[in-house]
Amino acid sequence: MHTMKLSSNIMTAIFMTLSFVNIGSASEKEQVHHQFSYPNNARNAISLSFDDARESQIDVAIPLLNKYGVKGTFYVNPQFAMTRLEGWKKAVKQGHELGNHTSSHLCSGNFEWLRKQGLGLEQVDLAWLRKDIESTTQFMQAQFDVSPASFAYPCGNTFVGRGKEVRSYVPLIAEMFKTGRTWLDETGNNPTYTDFAQLAGNRMDGMTFEEIKDLLALLREDNKWIILAGHEVGEKGMYSVDKEALEALIVYLQDPKNGFWLATVTEVANHIEAQRAK
Repeated sequence: MHTMKLSSNIMTAIFMTLSFVNIGSASEKEQVHHQFSYPNNARNAISLSFDDARESQIDVAIPLLNKYGVKGTFYVNPQFAMTRLEGWKKAVKQGHELGNHTSSHLCSGNFEWLRKQGLGLEQVDLAWLRKDIESTTQFMQAQFDVSPASFAYPCGNTFVGRGKEVRSYVPLIAEMFKTGRTWLDETGNNPTYTDFAQLAGNRMDGMTFEEIKDLLALLREDNKWIILAGHEVGEKGMYSVDKEALEALIVYLQDPKNGFWLATVTEVANHIEAQRAK
C-alpha cells in the first residue's frame, strides 16, 4: 500500500495507456452492451471498497454512505477492527459488506516497514498464508457473525516465496472466497471475462472528484465493473480518500443519467454470475 502519490504526469500516463486499450469498434461495444445487462439498465457496475477497517471508515465513510443509502465493501484486518468493534457490528446490521484482508497484512518485503518486522511474502509459503487468512475469517465469524465471501490482497501482491520457489496464492483465494480484489490496476473488469479471484481494483486515495470522474470515463468501456479502493477517509492524502470528493462521487454515481449501478462487491459478483449462467 505504500506507493507514491499519483502526480498529474502519472495520471496522464495511465489515461494514455487506457486509451490504447479502448480500441473496440462502436458496433462491437454496442453488441457487448446488448449481451450483458445490469439493474436499472445501467451501463456499468461500480463498487466502493475500503481496506483495513480503519477508524475513519467508521467515523467518516460509513455515515456518508448511509446518508445516501449506499452500501460499501470493507476489507477487514483484525488489528484495526478490534479498536472499533461496536462500530463494525453496527455497519454489518446496516448492510455493509465485510471482506477478509488477512491478519498479518503481509506484503512484499520490498516495503521497508515490513522488513523492519523481519517478514515478507518472500519468506512464507501457502500453508502459512492459509492459516493467516483463516484466522481473520474466524475473527469475523466470532465478532460479527460474518463468513466473508470477498477478499482483498494486501498491497495487491498475489504471491509467496522467492525466485523458482514463487507460488501464486490466487488459487487459494479462488478456493476460499467468491472474489479476490487486487490494487492499483489500470483497467476495469469485463463482466463476461473477468476472473473473480483477480478482480481489478483502482485507487481513489489522493484524488479529487474530477480526477476520479475522468478515470471512470476511461475505465467504463464494454460494460465494465469498476471497483474503487481507498483506505482512510477524510482529507485527501496518499492513503486517504477526500471526504468531499467521495460525497460528490456518490451523488454522481446515483444520478441515473450517468449510467452506473452502485453495489457491493459480492452483490455485483452474484449478478454477473447469474448473467453468465444465462
